Amino acid sequence: MVATDNANRSDNTAPERAERHERAEREPRGAHIRWVVRDTRAWQVQVWVSFALAVFLCAVGLSWLPGSPLDRAFMVMGYVFCLSSVFVLSKAIRDGEQARRDRQPETPFWRLVVWGGFAVAMGLTGWGLARMDVNPAYRAYLGVSWLYLVTTAFTLAKTLRDRFEADLAERGLGR
Repeated sequence: MVATDNANRSDNTAPERAERHERAEREPRGAHIRWVVRDTRAWQVQVWVSFALAVFLCAVGLSWLPGSPLDRAFMVMGYVFCLSSVFVLSKAIRDGEQARRDRQPETPFWRLVVWGGFAVAMGLTGWGLARMDVNPAYRAYLGVSWLYLVTTAFTLAKTLRDRFEADLAERGLGR
């Protein structure tokens, strides 16, 4: 009975159904819900503590790195290059998702540049770490602390962007 009633309604013509479907595709799910979801304080503290610990572990490992000052400088630059490329890649991925939702074009080849920069940073740093003449246990320490730094930087970038977007949403809601 309900299906028959809906089929006979005048607003259920094929063009109107198509228009409603297209509008639903454009609007994100839950767009009519007006609340802002934020990360918990405990999560934010955990993210910052993890990132600070990763930076500390990398700094200790690099400051006590045996070998030439050139090796140490190369590894410091590699770690900084990886760290900056993580933040750029995180922003590019999030902006690309937003552009796709808004049906806006992305800058041509930007995704290639960002992913290429990240791959070069990780590749060169890994190559530098592998070719260094140090104890394998020390090399493992540097490698693990470097990868820990990269993963915590991705998490920190997401947390910061989530907080920024929540602040914007609250301003838009007049809170």
